[in-house]
Amino acid sequence: MRQVARTVFAVLLIASVAVAQSTAGKKRAASAQADVAAQLSQMQQSINAQQQQIQQLVQQLQSRDSQIQQLQQQINQVQTAAQQASSLQSSSQDTQALRSDVNDLKTSATNTALTLQETQKSIGEMQSPLAIHYKGITLTPGGFLAAETVWRQHALASDINTPFNSIPFRGASQANMSEFFGSGRQSRISMLAEGKLADMKLSGYYEADFLTTGITSNNNQSNSYGLRQRQVWAQDALNDGWTFTGGQMWSLVTETKKGEDNRSEALPLTIDPQYNVGFSWARQYGFRVTKNFGNRFWIGASVEDAQTTLGGHGASNNFLLGAQGTSGGLYNPTANYSYNAAPDFVFKTAFEPGWGHYELFGLISDFRDRIFPQTTSSAPSAAGAFNNSSIGGGFGANARMPLTKEIDFGLHFLGGNGIGRYGSAGLPDVIARPDGVLTPVRNYQALGTLEWHAPKIDVYVNYGNEYEARQWYLNSADAAVGYGSYLFNNSGCGTETAPAATSTTVLTATGTASVPTLGSVGTPLSGGFNPGGLSKCNGDTRDIYEGTLGFWIRIYNGPKGRLQFGPQYSYVGRNVWRGTGGAPSAAENMFLTSFRYYLP
Repeated sequence: MRQVARTVFAVLLIASVAVAQSTAGKKRAASAQADVAAQLSQMQQSINAQQQQIQQLVQQLQSRDSQIQQLQQQINQVQTAAQQASSLQSSSQDTQALRSDVNDLKTSATNTALTLQETQKSIGEMQSPLAIHYKGITLTPGGFLAAETVWRQHALASDINTPFNSIPFRGASQANMSEFFGSGRQSRISMLAEGKLADMKLSGYYEADFLTTGITSNNNQSNSYGLRQRQVWAQDALNDGWTFTGGQMWSLVTETKKGEDNRSEALPLTIDPQYNVGFSWARQYGFRVTKNFGNRFWIGASVEDAQTTLGGHGASNNFLLGAQGTSGGLYNPTANYSYNAAPDFVFKTAFEPGWGHYELFGLISDFRDRIFPQTTSSAPSAAGAFNNSSIGGGFGANARMPLTKEIDFGLHFLGGNGIGRYGSAGLPDVIARPDGVLTPVRNYQALGTLEWHAPKIDVYVNYGNEYEARQWYLNSADAAVGYGSYLFNNSGCGTETAPAATSTTVLTATGTASVPTLGSVGTPLSGGFNPGGLSKCNGDTRDIYEGTLGFWIRIYNGPKGRLQFGPQYSYVGRNVWRGTGGAPSAAENMFLTSFRYYLP
């Protein structure tokens, strides 16, 4: 009878537990789509209700743990009795029943623990959401706020972004003066919008900073600078690996860290937003199509906005390449825009065999101008004018290899004709022959990077070089025309000149013009903010190189964002092609700092 009573008691106990289990944890907080204030109130009520549920679940877990221990003791007793009376079939059946009950309780306890973890995760996401959910899409804000400084040994009248091809020769007045600037203009804002469908993901991305100027921008008092478009693009990523992206984005020439994915660009870790000499890149309009093959191999192609940068000396006024931009907010009236015959075409393959990331890519550009053969005659005219195109392009490769778990080594190379504008140094694409035909100039760009990543610090060392070949001709008067000629006069690159007259840009009937600013007696003002130009200094850049050393310290990195500080030192050298008077060179020492807070 005692054995039967124990069995009945166990069955009743298990039944009571099952009833308790069926009635636990059925309340859920519902969120209605209302205005923002109502949503916040409902979210707080939901948090309070879920916290109560958590307490109840914890109590239930404790109670069920006690029940499991009691049942385990009963099993031990039953097993002892079964060993003493193994011949009794009823004891064996009781043991199996109790074991089944214990397994059910263990499963129930595990499910309760998982429910508790999911509830805690949901509460954490409501208290500190990683993104904003709005009408079926996910909005992820991003960016950083920056306080940055730059000191240069030789003045460039530039912010933290460095115009590498403008480093002054020793004869320039700027070379005898250093400069310091403080800036918050690299502060950045961004927003990523994502919407998932059954067979694709739709995305849109916007990114901007303040590294642009308006007509009233200055550093005198208000330091007012405009918001600049960096990236604006839309994307359709299909589940089968095809991706279509259009808008302003990083050129496909730019190295990526993962496949050919947008927002995975492998940028140097520099503070300088012109990055590092030898780095190939552009941010411009593009329409890109890529295909992912099993996250191991990618192919891609893009059509991108084209521009032509012109270099050299001595060209005749017998060709037309473009014009200054249309004013009124359409284009910059002080910048040159080429009349492009076609977009640039970029093709790329990427490999990730399991160790490292590797890329091969090519670039094709069409350079076009209009030639006026009669402008060099005794009676200049536009008679016989015609258009002419010259094809340029190049090939490149990128490799990024993890030497250890903490150390990454990267190599980049791009070489070809007419590719200068894709390098950080901004060397020219083409020169004009005496007959007005555009000739792409041979250019090479190379960059090596070494990065050490630790939990609290990143250290980087970069070295890059960009080279521009000689490309010159003799005109009908036996004068040199083009780039890097031996006949160009460099004898005045080391001789300082007096400041020039200060000029003012005024609007005329045919465009803009610079006129002298007059003093009280009607004479041009000299000095002040207009350094004198070097006389007899026509040397064209042969190569520019830069070595950079810096590190980033993460003061805090967690759910509240990231706070970091970094210094950077750079040495830049600029060599020119030898002409009459020698081959002068220029050098620049720069020290930059950055203090940034990144949004979580």
